[in-house]
Amino acid sequence: MTGNDHTYRSELSWAGSTGAGYQNYDRAHHLAGPPSVTGLTLSADPAFGGDPSLLNPEQLLLAAASSCQLLSFLAVAAAARLNVVAYTDESTAVMPGDDLPMRITRIELHPHVTLTDTPNTRPTDARLIHLTEVAHRQCFIANSLRSDIVVTPSFHWVD
Repeated sequence: MTGNDHTYRSELSWAGSTGAGYQNYDRAHHLAGPPSVTGLTLSADPAFGGDPSLLNPEQLLLAAASSCQLLSFLAVAAAARLNVVAYTDESTAVMPGDDLPMRITRIELHPHVTLTDTPNTRPTDARLIHLTEVAHRQCFIANSLRSDIVVTPSFHWVD
């Protein structure tokens, strides 16, 4: 890294043969992101001949958007002195097959955020929605995509 630039690396590897045609080659490949020692074995979407038991690049794109929203929201909540104790998200991405060039056109995030009371007053739902919107605007991945990203949060309080 130099100055204010953040540089990320990935290493991808695949071995096999495409000699038998499109239907017959293995789509499984390995992805690493140094310096992390953990890698992933990926495949194509099953609709494109991939292994349904493995993650695919489209899922990784969706996961990146979901993860970034989580991390951005936690940062915003911490700065607002809110105590978030759990966060789950069941997100979806849509890639229309008849809208060329094929691309993910819409991502829907549905974070369910669990908070506990803090010494401050409990924020209103409107304040929590606002903080979610701030987090979305600060999300690096969302800022990098052309897809529509819709965030529909729900909030739950525990004692």
